[in-house]
Amino acid sequence: MTQTWQRWWHSDLGYSFRTSPLAIAAALIAFVCIFCSVFAAWVSPTNPFDLATLELSDARLPPAWMQGGSTKYVLGSDDQGRDILSALIYGARISLVVGVASVLVSVLVGVSMGLLAGYRGGWIDTMLMRLCDVMLSFPAILVALLIAGVGRALFPNADESLAFGVLIISISLTGWVQYARTVRGTTMVERNKEYVQAARVTGVSSGRIMLRHVLPNVLGPVMVLATIQVATAIITEATLSFLGVGVPPTSPSLGTLIRVGNDYLFSGEWWITIFPGLMLVLIALSVNLLGDWLRDALNPRLR
Repeated sequence: MTQTWQRWWHSDLGYSFRTSPLAIAAALIAFVCIFCSVFAAWVSPTNPFDLATLELSDARLPPAWMQGGSTKYVLGSDDQGRDILSALIYGARISLVVGVASVLVSVLVGVSMGLLAGYRGGWIDTMLMRLCDVMLSFPAILVALLIAGVGRALFPNADESLAFGVLIISISLTGWVQYARTVRGTTMVERNKEYVQAARVTGVSSGRIMLRHVLPNVLGPVMVLATIQVATAIITEATLSFLGVGVPPTSPSLGTLIRVGNDYLFSGEWWITIFPGLMLVLIALSVNLLGDWLRDALNPRLR
């Protein structure tokens, strides 16, 4: 593990990272957010979704530095007496899980479709690309709203795991198209190169060629796209939750917290919605900055 880290640190990619202050700052912010989300049970001051710990008498308290605030609630409390800081940590964990899971599903489906269409060509390529055109003709958020709404209507009493699954599928349904089109174009270039022709001559099967030879050479654009799409998926999940068709109310994400705080925004309790909004912007911005750095670092023309 240490040798692998040292090799990466002294590689071109590692040099590009350590000489980019913006990438380092974005990585630190993303690391802190991910660390706090993964270890929320230990990092968070309280469990905001444990009903036994809620105190309604502490509802809508301002941040600790404002008049009337309490050091018990550093960023204030919401309408149910939940600690805003703890709610942010737990809510960010849900948003990150849904965002990363939906991107993984999109990558798996999109890369598979793109490899098959680019390598095989013919009617398979035509059919898959027309399917991509159809999917791109619908706004992603509209498709996600439709799938999430239909899923909630078909399974009104579903448990949280099924609700999360429907949400992940609704976000992934249009996300895979960009990976498929990107991988297809790169695969069409790679399939005519000498190393692929040599593998064919030696009798290597098409599936093995796609997985062992072509796939490693098309992962660069996929990594960049996946990094940027994580931020997009998180924002999409927050939008769905804000509209009331996202995660269950018993496990609110950042979008749900923003929707709840929106009712109190103009009554003076601005912290209930502002802090979740800032947290969402911080996560999305840091991930996008990392994606931009990775795109430039992997592009030899920009070195």
